Amino acid sequence: MSHSTTDTVSEVLARGRLGIPSVVFFVIAAAAPLTVVAGGATTGYAVTGVAGIPVAYLVVAAVLALFSVGFVAMSRRIVNAGAFYTYVTRGLGRPAGVGAAMVALVAYNAMQIGLYGGFGAVLATFLRDQYGLNLTWWVPALIGWAVVAVLGVLRIDLNGRVLAVMLVAECAVALVFDAVMVGHPAGGTVTFDTLAPSHILAAGIGAALVTAITGFVGFEGTVVFSEETRDPRRTVARATYIAVAATGLLYGLSAWAMSVATGPDRIVDAARTDGTDLIFNLVSPHLGSSIVTVGRVLFITSLFAALLSFHHTVARYLFALGRERVLPGVLGRTSRRTGAPKVGSILQSILAVVVLIAYATAGADPIVHLFFWVTVTGGLGVLILMTVTSAAVIGFFARIAHGEGWWPAFVAPLLATLTLTGFLAATLREFDILLGVSAHSPLRWLFPATYAIAALAGIAWALVLRATRPQVYDAIGLGADSATAPLRRTDSFRLPV
Repeated sequence: MSHSTTDTVSEVLARGRLGIPSVVFFVIAAAAPLTVVAGGATTGYAVTGVAGIPVAYLVVAAVLALFSVGFVAMSRRIVNAGAFYTYVTRGLGRPAGVGAAMVALVAYNAMQIGLYGGFGAVLATFLRDQYGLNLTWWVPALIGWAVVAVLGVLRIDLNGRVLAVMLVAECAVALVFDAVMVGHPAGGTVTFDTLAPSHILAAGIGAALVTAITGFVGFEGTVVFSEETRDPRRTVARATYIAVAATGLLYGLSAWAMSVATGPDRIVDAARTDGTDLIFNLVSPHLGSSIVTVGRVLFITSLFAALLSFHHTVARYLFALGRERVLPGVLGRTSRRTGAPKVGSILQSILAVVVLIAYATAGADPIVHLFFWVTVTGGLGVLILMTVTSAAVIGFFARIAHGEGWWPAFVAPLLATLTLTGFLAATLREFDILLGVSAHSPLRWLFPATYAIAALAGIAWALVLRATRPQVYDAIGLGADSATAPLRRTDSFRLPV
């Protein structure tokens, strides 16, 4: 292992720091349950005009569970913080892998930085309403940024404990709110209309499914933290399924509970009128104001927890690429004291603050232009990655001798690839609806085009490495084994050129 003269050491993340609960906390925190329940579900109703949002969450959870079959099977053979990047490399080849890495960096940075807009605006509103403090959105956003920047270079298990406390509290509040809403149904009757399977064939369901997908972004992070788990083969699989099941059931239940409280025929109009205040307005008459205030506070901490989790994800992607010298090697260094990917964490913090300053200077709307547009674009990037990764699972198992059987090695990933491709097509077709812009607006294509540019740049860079730095090219996708790349060219997985 190579050492530097500073407090950093290359190539290896801290081992054995995370168990199944910590990984689950990280990935569900990234999904930001209370943010999805209070903001995502209501936005889904309001933007799409579809009453079948609860069904959309359950369908997406089922598809992601299908995706996870091959994803988890591959995780038992590959332990690498590069996650999607590594999987695509092993399944579809190095150029495709580097292209996927660039898409991942854009997507996760978009998710992380976009969240600052929501965090700053929501916190500023709360401070004004509760304490009479009139702060511009970027002031609390920068305070949140500073806290994330510090936590990002500390021990990963410490961050896991911070997220655990926040996550348990926000899920508990969401369940209490759900019980109150179901206990006080509109018209005195509990209805299940919004859970009817017929909604899957309704007009606009494509946009509803895409809206639902953004609520799950982060569940794939189980693999990002695999190098830091005590037992990767067991931890990644269990944490992935737990994360998908827990979030899917919570989202579906909460979205349905809101429709019970308003009445299924009035949920869309109520969401358009009240926005993210809908769930709080529905429970306020039946709960003490202090409990509702706690819910609003946890809405804010939910956003913060997602910020912290996505920050860690970006830092580990940068670490994986730096360790293999695809990006500057300095990114592949970790703090000797904490084991965190120090340089990658600092770089992500710098990028975030530059974007925040730019948005603040431009006077842009933090909710529409930063939070909504940028995070929706981030969700699109993760959908692209999942689609390509499903195809990569098929390629990977077709190239090695294995005992997985047809279901995890071929059938499940094939079905997931076809389904996710359909979701992706629906996303691109209805992206103007998701952005809330005209069907003729260039923005509907400008944002998705960012990923095409990133992917092509990554593929081109891989080809440059193949021609000019063959040893680096051979190490792509090998992770902690990258130093032995020349010896690994005949490995059983036999990477495609």
